[in-house]
Amino acid sequence: MSVVLFTSDLRLHDNPVLTAALRSAPRVVPLFVVDSGIAAAGFAVPNRAAFLADCLASLDEGLRARGGRLVVRSGEVVAETCRVAAATGAGEVHVAAGVSGYALRREERLRSALAADGRRLRVHDAVVTAVPPGAVLPAGKDHFAVFTPYFRRWSAEPLRPVLPAPRAVRLPGVDSEPLPAAAALARGTASPALPRGGESEGRRRLAAWQRGGLARYADRHDDLAGDATSRLSPHLHFGSLSPVELVASARERAAAGCAGAAAFVRQLAWRDFHHQMLAARPDAAHRDYRPRHDRWREAPAELAAWRSGLTGYPLVDAAMRRLAHEGWMHNRARLIAASFLTKTLYLDWRDGARHFLDLLVDGDVADNQLNWQWVAGTGSDTRPHRVLNPLAQADRFDPDGAYVRRWVPELAGVPGRAVHRPWRLPARERARLDYPEPVVSLEEGLTRFRQARGLT
Repeated sequence: MSVVLFTSDLRLHDNPVLTAALRSAPRVVPLFVVDSGIAAAGFAVPNRAAFLADCLASLDEGLRARGGRLVVRSGEVVAETCRVAAATGAGEVHVAAGVSGYALRREERLRSALAADGRRLRVHDAVVTAVPPGAVLPAGKDHFAVFTPYFRRWSAEPLRPVLPAPRAVRLPGVDSEPLPAAAALARGTASPALPRGGESEGRRRLAAWQRGGLARYADRHDDLAGDATSRLSPHLHFGSLSPVELVASARERAAAGCAGAAAFVRQLAWRDFHHQMLAARPDAAHRDYRPRHDRWREAPAELAAWRSGLTGYPLVDAAMRRLAHEGWMHNRARLIAASFLTKTLYLDWRDGARHFLDLLVDGDVADNQLNWQWVAGTGSDTRPHRVLNPLAQADRFDPDGAYVRRWVPELAGVPGRAVHRPWRLPARERARLDYPEPVVSLEEGLTRFRQARGLT
């Protein structure tokens, strides 16, 4: 008897945890614990709760089609897992390796508790990431701090084989709580246009992406209005799709000459890069990876304007309003919104990261926090003082204003590129827009930032 403890690997296809458990014992308990610690840490939010509920329902459906079902418990993960292992006589518990400080501490507690009861914990790599953290290392160091050399080594690292979904899952007699609804996982209301979760939906979206958007990805992935990205990040976060399968498939297409596939592989490598950074430096989730001795401003009204999409800079506001509506934001828009908060307003990156984690359905500690640090200049960026000018970014990545007009309807009637600079309109036209003046001039923000960083 073995227990499969599902965490960030809510899938049947290409799941080494489930495959190993089925090989080691004739019967397995597919277990998911609704972790009370996640709620206590403030990480249980409506958008991810809704997506998680979809993932669990899809996983249970897939298991039932193979003769099994998902066993659900609620409470402290270590205690509940040990109870299930003891009740079923399981000798082993299988789990995917995590990278966050929370996941690593949970893993150590589980290993100790199981060992005290004569049971074994088996931890599996290359489940949450394509290349395990620590698999490629620079000479004399415990992780890569710069992406380009990491990407070269990562690209040369062989992937493990992609595994098929099991044909059958035999389950012992064991009680289960009902599958949780989203409302039971987090208080509050999810974003109105939240994407659906679950392995079946993820595989459907992946197939559609491979048929259509992938080939054009290299040319169009920064097109804000075109929305030409894969939208697979929530499925990677919850593990309803396998990063190994995505990389292996994209590499095959890249080898056949698909430039979009090669560009997509590079973005998947960025995800692994951030995970290996967090695995080596778990405190980077809340502390500066590379301190710049910032003395961040406290400006509650400006922070509130940024959160609400009322900064007076249309591209920034469009990004923030889309986040609230969909629980998702285009990657280029994330960079622009984050640069505006940290370098134009000079507000603490942790405030922005917390807001993103409150809403993003793909809110991943490694990717979110370390991308925020990259933009803030406290992370791995080799040009830590770069500032993304939202007007220049708008002219380049939303040249006809379609993205802004969709998400900032007050400006829908403003023609051409004037939509990005409504304060330049005649006073009478500007008064009819019901849109705020800029919270700060870009020149003032840039001067303040450069002075704070000692660059002047």
